[in-house]
Amino acid sequence: MLNRAILMGRLTADPELRQTPNGVSVVSFSVAVDRNFGGRDGNRQTDFINCVAWRQTAEFIAKYFAKGRMIALEGSIQTRNYEDKSGNKRTAVEVVVDAAYFADSKPAGGVAPTAFTAAPSPAEPAVSYASGDVGDFSEMAADSDDLPF
Repeated sequence: MLNRAILMGRLTADPELRQTPNGVSVVSFSVAVDRNFGGRDGNRQTDFINCVAWRQTAEFIAKYFAKGRMIALEGSIQTRNYEDKSGNKRTAVEVVVDAAYFADSKPAGGVAPTAFTAAPSPAEPAVSYASGDVGDFSEMAADSDDLPF
């Protein structure tokens, strides 16, 4: 059987590191993930996925990620049943995170980005590529011992 989840999205709030009574680190957080298609109005819908991470992964996320940061996650989907304060039976679905990765650039000054813009800023120069000329290369003898490999 296979239960694997791979997500990339933005944290909806700052993750808060907690400890179990046995001293195990745990962090719960939510990730906003845009769908790959838009609705009739052209706007993409967003899903808010609940996640939980344990031990070193939890400590890593709590230390380096904040609200608005892009995060890439690997994990598995888990369901659990519980009873709410009113006595109603509920089911929680969440991703148990095995690994977390940075998915955006390092924030300037340690401040997490709060908005994402897909267009490059005017201050960034346009990237250009140039092709080499055949005259830039020279032929080597096949029996040469100076080959780089």
